Amino acid sequence: MDNGSRLSRLGDIAIEAGEAITTVAREARWEITEKTDLSPVTQADLAAHDIINSALPSILDLPIISEEAQLAPYATRRDWERYWLIDPLDGTREFIRARPEYTVNIALICAGKAELGIVYCPASGRLYLGNHQPEHGPVGSFKSTHASPWQRLTSRPLPAQPMLICGHRQDTATEARLRQALSQLTGQREAPARLGSSMKFCLLAEGLFDLYPRLGPTSEWDTAAGQVVLEGAGGAVLNADTLTPLPYNTRESILNPPFWAVADGRDCSRSFWQRLQLLSRPEED
Repeated sequence: MDNGSRLSRLGDIAIEAGEAITTVAREARWEITEKTDLSPVTQADLAAHDIINSALPSILDLPIISEEAQLAPYATRRDWERYWLIDPLDGTREFIRARPEYTVNIALICAGKAELGIVYCPASGRLYLGNHQPEHGPVGSFKSTHASPWQRLTSRPLPAQPMLICGHRQDTATEARLRQALSQLTGQREAPARLGSSMKFCLLAEGLFDLYPRLGPTSEWDTAAGQVVLEGAGGAVLNADTLTPLPYNTRESILNPPFWAVADGRDCSRSFWQRLQLLSRPEED
């Protein structure tokens, strides 16, 4: 990876933000407050936000949407052809509970599509880069840990019994229908692995799992960076109802619809996802 590439420089910013998070984590006392949507926020969220928000204009001076800043109204945002979309600390609840699953997420959105993404896990030192455009650096998805050589990521083809990974908080009834449908199709009955933050996208990109269904609410800053990492490795992040890729900045609300992140995004696997979708729909009264 060229040290002067846009990807590499963004990786450095994510690592610096991660160091700020780690510094707060070492402190004996830090405050937890609630935002208007009742989600928690800590000094670590705000410290990481300040670092990223200050550094991004030196790479591309564009509008920034951050979980830790006031969201511009859609009347303003709809005219943004390109902008940064960041979650300075994805997995604040995991951070508060001392689970090593939180990440720093930085994404570049262009014309409603996630074009470039950085996911950094401070606890493990794992850095993931995803890129769709040569102007930013090498195209594809890559992983590095503690200055180890860059490894190109390739997600795996759909196996006979796909492995699930889910979040800690999930719509249990909808998840149960999906697992039953998967069992009907493949005989897969193993309980899913559970993990917080954008790491789930990255583990699919590494070829360790096959399906991450997110059936409860998420925001666009939760998914954009991980979506690029997964897509660059051969996967996809699909609207659970339409099986089309998640778009960005298309309406006033910044909430995502329910989605499936799939390791095998090839056209030849689409019929399987369609069958799974059909079987997992709730029965009509």
